Amino acid sequence: MLYKKILIAFASVLFVVLIFFLFNYSTNKPDKDTEYQKSFYKNYKIFALDIPDSLDFAGEKVAANRFDVRESIDHELLINTYWQSQTIMFIKRANRFFPIVEPILKKYGVPEDFKYLALAESGFVANTVSPAGATGVWQFMKASALKYGLEVNENIDERYNIEKETEAACKLLLEAYKSYHSWTMAAASYNVGMGGLNKQVAMQKTSNYYDLYLNSETARYIYRVISFKIILSNPKKYGFYLRKRDLYPVIPTYTVKVDSAITDLVGFAAKYKISYKLLMEFNPWIRTTTLVNVSRKAYNITLPKDGSMNYDVLLSDVPDENIVLPDTLK
Repeated sequence: MLYKKILIAFASVLFVVLIFFLFNYSTNKPDKDTEYQKSFYKNYKIFALDIPDSLDFAGEKVAANRFDVRESIDHELLINTYWQSQTIMFIKRANRFFPIVEPILKKYGVPEDFKYLALAESGFVANTVSPAGATGVWQFMKASALKYGLEVNENIDERYNIEKETEAACKLLLEAYKSYHSWTMAAASYNVGMGGLNKQVAMQKTSNYYDLYLNSETARYIYRVISFKIILSNPKKYGFYLRKRDLYPVIPTYTVKVDSAITDLVGFAAKYKISYKLLMEFNPWIRTTTLVNVSRKAYNITLPKDGSMNYDVLLSDVPDENIVLPDTLK
């Protein structure tokens, strides 16, 4: 009997201790959570973004004070600022590809801002193919590529040749500008096609892009391009900091002209002391394992210059103005 009383007393004490422990844990835990939350709120901040007071695209004023235009720009600017992984990749690739695209735009008299259109189209990923079949950096459909002078067949697809496809894009844009007398409308037509845009212009009786009611993709298109221009023109302002070693450098190259078939591309690459992989990296427009050339057409094959594979050497030529660092790290 005494043993039973002792056991009951011990169980009662244990129960009281357990209740005390649970109560004490439950009252202390919110305190820890509260401290965590305080730290979280103190150190983690997401900001709304400033939109520049004066904006233009290709030299044409953007009506950024109109509520619909401003909110559309704000939408794209927020998406592309806070989709950090994508945008930082765009900044890295732009350092390599803008120097290729810019001189061609200048040669044809197309405003430099159209380099941001190429960025919006593909992110400068050469092998990009849309679900509809649009291909390359400038996202040409096959019919349009052929119309503007690109060769597209089973063996050759010049939509993967950034120089040639940029020239084709310039021809298309100049034709559109001649029709609309507006680079903004020319850019919109690049997305929806001149036929589709002309139909909306005729129906809505306006040729002002900012006044047109368009499908959701084309309605966002110019604003997306403008957002890339805003961010890449001043990455630091939007929180993007890059060191020289973070950028993708321009690879110095030279060209070899061939006017006959190449039946052994592996051997051709070895002749110039590079791998087959690198040969195809620089010439993705060759779509098969041989270069078929029955007509003996002259092709320029791009090859990396000797010694241009070392990243540190390549980056030594990056201009200082391309480096975006916090002031404390300069």
